[in-house]
Amino acid sequence: MLPRRYPLIFNPRARSQKGRRALRFIMDHATRFALYASNSADEARNLAAMFARNGEPVVIAAGGDGTLNAVVQGLAGSATALGVLPAGTMNVFARELGIPFDNLPRAFEVIERGLIQEIDLFEANGVPFVQMAGVGFDAMVIEETTWESKKMLGPLAYLLAAVKVLGESPPRMEVVCDDGRREEGVAVLAGNGSLYGGQFKLFHKADNRDSMLDVLVFKEAGYRLVLDSLRGLALGGLEHVGSTVSYFQSSGLQVIADREVPVQVDGELMGRAREVVFGNGEPGRLRVIGPEEPIGGRFAEAVKAIVSWTKWKPLEVRA
Repeated sequence: MLPRRYPLIFNPRARSQKGRRALRFIMDHATRFALYASNSADEARNLAAMFARNGEPVVIAAGGDGTLNAVVQGLAGSATALGVLPAGTMNVFARELGIPFDNLPRAFEVIERGLIQEIDLFEANGVPFVQMAGVGFDAMVIEETTWESKKMLGPLAYLLAAVKVLGESPPRMEVVCDDGRREEGVAVLAGNGSLYGGQFKLFHKADNRDSMLDVLVFKEAGYRLVLDSLRGLALGGLEHVGSTVSYFQSSGLQVIADREVPVQVDGELMGRAREVVFGNGEPGRLRVIGPEEPIGGRFAEAVKAIVSWTKWKPLEVRA
């Protein structure tokens, strides 16, 4: 009996080294996949939705976080499980789940083992996301960063866009939570997972199974926002920087800005809005194939223990 073939959605125009490597891996294992090339996020979303309607047990997203988010949108509300073959630059969601993000054969082994988990699925103005979303500053940076500049400059393109955005007059935002809490600021980040932008554990209390969002409200704009963010990361949490950042958890919230501002979900620009409503979609869960070990696993705990030990134990220096 032949092994089953997984429906696999991929971007045939992937230009990065990781993207080309992923295409080679897919073609080398083409007998295991039913290949569907998508030329846009809408096409990827529609393909995933079609597979879900047809009762496919598993659909694989092969690509970066943009391809992944499009497939997630198509699978939202269905019983179809998401399989992940990380082929992007950051692969934040794969890192969050502990899926090997730099080894495609091992990532495929995770899919083959078929351990299904259920995680929270939140929405921003009705658009599902699995990792995080942002209103204001980080979405403005994404909006300012063109594909051409990313191709020429790589990650430096985001830095240059950030410098430009830092010099602009920031929006003012009011945040109203489901429990009545109110905050004011210039930018908002909402995390379902703990990681932001790759390996930065920005939402260190986050649990993508607790039906809660971890929310960061930035009170200061300009270079103070960047400096306080870096200081918070160094101290182990942005809430430690004092009154310039608020960190709390909420089951849902509304962000009201004084003008239309960019909004991003899972690192992809969603558009502009004056009001953004965050909450659980229906049914509010997503089935995902993941490894047995949670994020980090025993290795991360060992590293954490070593760092903690060296923080207090002086290193022996020999002449």
